[in-house]
Amino acid sequence: MHRKGPRFTRILAACAAVPVILTAAACSSDSGSGSGDGGGKSDSGSKSSAAPGGKDKPATVEKAAFDTLPDACKALKGDTVEDLVPGVDEKSGKSANSEDTATRGSCSWNGLDSDGTKGSKFHWLSVGLMRYDSNATLGSGNELAKAQLTKKLEEAKTLDGAKNVETKTLKGVGDEATLVTFDQKKKEGDFKNHRVVARVENAVVVLDYNGAGLAGAKDPDSKEMAKDAQDAAEKAVAAVVAANKDKSGTGKSSGGSSTDSSSSDKAASSGGSSDDGDSDSDSGKTTKKPRTRN
Repeated sequence: MHRKGPRFTRILAACAAVPVILTAAACSSDSGSGSGDGGGKSDSGSKSSAAPGGKDKPATVEKAAFDTLPDACKALKGDTVEDLVPGVDEKSGKSANSEDTATRGSCSWNGLDSDGTKGSKFHWLSVGLMRYDSNATLGSGNELAKAQLTKKLEEAKTLDGAKNVETKTLKGVGDEATLVTFDQKKKEGDFKNHRVVARVENAVVVLDYNGAGLAGAKDPDSKEMAKDAQDAAEKAVAAVVAANKDKSGTGKSSGGSSTDSSSSDKAASSGGSSDDGDSDSDSGKTTKKPRTRN
């Protein structure tokens, strides 16, 4: 009898555990099948609950159309830069450092131009490029790009000191684009600011263009600058599309339409404004010796 005690105890423990196991199995079966019969297909419930977007099958989003960006300093050709920035200080542009040039980049140019009369005119131009990859959690690349477009527009409209703010929807510049114009008074002069924010597929182009008459010179014509800003934005968008041509040599998207469906941010500072490519404004650098425009 003494030797049978432990064995008997183990048998009782095993029997006591059986109801618990059976109960758990029955509950699992009922909750999965919805029939309450506790039948043999106890795993059917777990299979049917694994719908798209669940743990077993994560939600999928459409692959982003663009997977690279061009060099921001080469997004605009030299003749365009010279036309928009007379007396440009550095034709090749000043590139902002970026840890990932495949998703963002920016370049800026500035120059002083004198027509031989009193004072000189200052111009500052910046191109910022941003690309967004599709993400199952955050959304498609196009959606992320749209959100960034809205952010950069609002940033310009709410810039400290911005006055006479106007917006205009542009046609033929990527899939969507808006021009924001505003005046800003600074100690160097009264600046005319223009920002074009355009989206093409999952990429965003932010083009800032501003100018001012210094030391008594007449201010640049704002309407003319707006036209130049739009034209430059079109060229920057075209550069993004060209950088993403497929192997057959056909672009995935045109500059004006979408055929297919990724950032640290700096606040804009105009007279010079900046973009998501972390470019810095040089509009305050007015101590350079004025150059005569050829």
